[in-house]
Amino acid sequence: MNHVKRNALRAAFPHTIPILTGFLFLGMTYGIYMRSLGFSAVYPMVMSLTIFAGSMEFVAGKLLLGAFDPIQAAVLTLTLNARHLFYGISMLDKYKGAGEKKCYLIFGMCDETFSVNCSAQVPEGVDRGWFYFFVTLLDQLYWFTGAALGGLFGAMLPFNTQGLDFVMTAMFVVIFLEQWLKEERHASSLLGLGLSLLCLTVFGADGFLIPSMLAILAALTLMGRAEWKKEVPTA
Repeated sequence: MNHVKRNALRAAFPHTIPILTGFLFLGMTYGIYMRSLGFSAVYPMVMSLTIFAGSMEFVAGKLLLGAFDPIQAAVLTLTLNARHLFYGISMLDKYKGAGEKKCYLIFGMCDETFSVNCSAQVPEGVDRGWFYFFVTLLDQLYWFTGAALGGLFGAMLPFNTQGLDFVMTAMFVVIFLEQWLKEERHASSLLGLGLSLLCLTVFGADGFLIPSMLAILAALTLMGRAEWKKEVPTA
């Protein structure tokens, strides 16, 4: 590793320490969860390297156990990770000129990596492209390590892991609460809750997820367009 890469790695690592602690714990939970579903340790390890989509990896465990439905899986994945469309647009300038590294930067972008790369001040003399690359790489390595540890040692745990899948529900509740606390107005959160309850009533517990996410995406898009028209002055 040359000095350009070493400098970038040294600069990137301190920014990822908080993610290290969170990803190791949550990744271990994911690995244990996959073992509780009956999968071998290989599954969480491979999925953390090839999917690396956090919540979608938890969902993928259930999808693998259900009936083969690639269309449902594709739509669910798209709607669940639709926020990455906006992440990508906001990072166009920062990732400009990254060269071959750009492909991995796009693949490895998660919520935490986006937060660091979007807000971190790259030190003077440090290559920006390699800084972003190592932030992304370190975050994925943390997740992979946690998933591998959970997958390898999950079967050795002395306690009953039944019901461990509730961690996914808890994770989404925490994300929702964090978003609620950050919001000045709660219109979007209340809209999401209302549309989810409506779809749950109409489609039932087994079929409400995709319709509710599509409805939320459409409603937020319309709200965003309305806000944009208010801000743009008319001629």
